[in-house]
Amino acid sequence: MIRSEKARRRTVVVLQMLGIAAAYYASGQLGLRRQVVVEGAVVTPLWPPSGIALASLFYLGIRVWPGIALGSVCTVISMTDGFTFWGLTVSAGSALAPLCSYLALRAVGFRTELDRLRDGVALVFVGALGGMLISATVGAGVQMLSGSLSAGHFWQVWSAWWAGDAMGVLMVTPLLLVLRRARLPRLDDPWPEALALALVTVVVTTAATRTPLSMLYLVFPVLVWAALRFQLAGSAPCALFVSVMAIIAGTEGVGPFDGHSVLETMFNLCILNGCVALTALLLAAIVTEHNNIRHETEVACEELAALVEELAPRPSAEGRAGGPQDERG
Repeated sequence: MIRSEKARRRTVVVLQMLGIAAAYYASGQLGLRRQVVVEGAVVTPLWPPSGIALASLFYLGIRVWPGIALGSVCTVISMTDGFTFWGLTVSAGSALAPLCSYLALRAVGFRTELDRLRDGVALVFVGALGGMLISATVGAGVQMLSGSLSAGHFWQVWSAWWAGDAMGVLMVTPLLLVLRRARLPRLDDPWPEALALALVTVVVTTAATRTPLSMLYLVFPVLVWAALRFQLAGSAPCALFVSVMAIIAGTEGVGPFDGHSVLETMFNLCILNGCVALTALLLAAIVTEHNNIRHETEVACEELAALVEELAPRPSAEGRAGGPQDERG
């Protein structure tokens, strides 16, 4: 019985790792559909596998890290001629980055509910911008050491690699963490407003990313609306949709990205995606924290009122009965 239980647990862990590897590989292929070449190196403005890897570590723990490594190896093999030492090194860096981000976030007390401002700040600066330094440094360094990248172009490739991995964490990880708390819809949910938000997001984002006029700033009121009314459950999908639409427009060279070079487009996409992620994530965290504080205050006031009512002196039955007798006496 004990052996069968251990075997079942091992089987579950193996299946989890294989599922994560498959999700990593599939999302990597989606990211590569919008790849750009910077000084001979293939990079993406948004690398979803980094976000999937970090979220899977929070979901299932550090034990599934081999699945991340397997997915990274398969992805690198699909991009190169086969299994090589340099490819293995890039895979190791890509798998090590989310692991370091996970450990660093755990060390600073990060909560996956993202219901505090400090959690949003930690995810941005520790999990995304900090942890993805590893994958970018290893990836660009391998390109330079293998001779496919000159030392003069190192920082251009490094910054593009770093931005793509960091945006994957900022855009994908919050959305996956929100799904952890998903529930079945109820009749009293604000469906009309949610549908209106979805429609406005599609219309405004499409117009902002397709028109030749510089109208990308129109997406920010929509993100504010989503964060204020629906917190992370609304702002995370909106932010990801805005980012994807902007990347499609940027790689196709249409709309506000028309006539720009590859480096200029990558720079503009990095700035836009960073601002979108910060607005959606931090504002939603602030609103959620404010709502939680208000709810805790209301509960504390109710408990205090109940305690005061319980401790308040009340006239005894003997006192009420003895009063009239004293007067007659």
